[in-house]
Amino acid sequence: MGNDDPINILKLPLIADLSRRDLLRLGAMGGAGMALGDLWFLPAFAASPKPGARAKSVIQIWMWGGPSHLDTFDPKPEAGSDFSGPLDHPIETNVSGIRICELMPNLAKCAEKYSIIRGMTHGVNGHETASYEVQTGRASGGTDVYPGVGAVVSYFKGVNAGYQGLIPPYIVLTEPQGRFADEGFLGLRYQPFATGGDPAQTRFAVEGVVLQGISDQRQQSRRQLLHDLDALDKTLRDDPRMALWKDSERQAYELILGDGGKVFDLSQEKDEMRDRYGRNTFGQSCLAARRLVESGVPYITINYQGGWDTHKENFQTMRRRVPEMDKAMAALLLDLSARGLLDSTIVWWSGEFGRTPKVQWEAPWNGGRGHWGQVFSAVVAGGGFAGGHLIGSSDARGEEVKDRPVYPMDLISSIYTLLGIDIHASLPHPLGQPVFVGPGKEENVRAAGMLREIMGERA
Repeated sequence: MGNDDPINILKLPLIADLSRRDLLRLGAMGGAGMALGDLWFLPAFAASPKPGARAKSVIQIWMWGGPSHLDTFDPKPEAGSDFSGPLDHPIETNVSGIRICELMPNLAKCAEKYSIIRGMTHGVNGHETASYEVQTGRASGGTDVYPGVGAVVSYFKGVNAGYQGLIPPYIVLTEPQGRFADEGFLGLRYQPFATGGDPAQTRFAVEGVVLQGISDQRQQSRRQLLHDLDALDKTLRDDPRMALWKDSERQAYELILGDGGKVFDLSQEKDEMRDRYGRNTFGQSCLAARRLVESGVPYITINYQGGWDTHKENFQTMRRRVPEMDKAMAALLLDLSARGLLDSTIVWWSGEFGRTPKVQWEAPWNGGRGHWGQVFSAVVAGGGFAGGHLIGSSDARGEEVKDRPVYPMDLISSIYTLLGIDIHASLPHPLGQPVFVGPGKEENVRAAGMLREIMGERA
């Protein structure tokens, strides 16, 4: 077949190496590009989740920068003002014995929905290295870059498990975490799709799905014009490869103009519901996450870039951001519960570490807190995790783990188990090395055991 043969146009080498973002960008171009935009939906074949999984989806609230544990879920007023600062009046929750920061009254009213892990630890104080360990369970510095939890879930519960949704199986609202390559050695196919845009705006401009300034009617007109000019379709009308191409185009337009794209249309929600979450980027991201769970998306990360890296003026930031977080996170938990979705949806709140327990009052920090990986807090809810519990504790000043240390791999393995992902299952390695979801003894990964205290009978 000669180089000028039109059939060659249909040959698409290296499609498997394109990221979802690349495909959707091509899709936004229309016509031939649109045909590419859905090829990642074609199912591959790998191990399926084992029967008995309690969770179907995960919403990860990633507190980018590392929030203070003392100023959120592990207050220490008795340690004095050098540790508590002005936030020295924690409030009782509706669960006896659990106190949280005074800036979180909404979460205090629904503590039966979530459990607080106060013994999180890894001892790492660098953003990149701590993020890597919290997201993968492995320490940095090895020869391999391991995939994060979202990529592993996408592998086992997304395309490889026959996932047929129009929305990619791993979504980040709205910007990538950016600390390391989430997909690790699994490759670009398991890279998250970051929506971009701002769900608090009138039109949530999801990259490659919702084009700013272009109405649905105009997009339909563009599609019709492309069809009117499509000589290739007329020439190869009976070619099976053209049928595949046209089917991919149809599905891609369904994502943009059909039910797939409507998932991101928050105007379909009542004003009362949108107000309940808060009319800000984080609040509306939580609402969008709930809609994605309803659509069957297995893994959603909300990358909460709210200035949590509070080296300076920590308490000013806390007073501004914590109430926003409190309102939206409580609304998400209650909304999922009311819709019968919390039992099958894990909500995981965490940053890469906590903050220095002792406040740095001196200039130039002016009441700031530095990085602290010795002990910090995480929160889990739903999907088989029981609520209303405390796991582990920090010492009197929040400086060290007092009892029941929980390492990142302990928490991650617990999440995998509730999702029905076997921690002994193998992962595909580009060099064919034997690699598994959970670590082998030879990896020397720090662990103290899964969270069986709150995982129920099937743990």
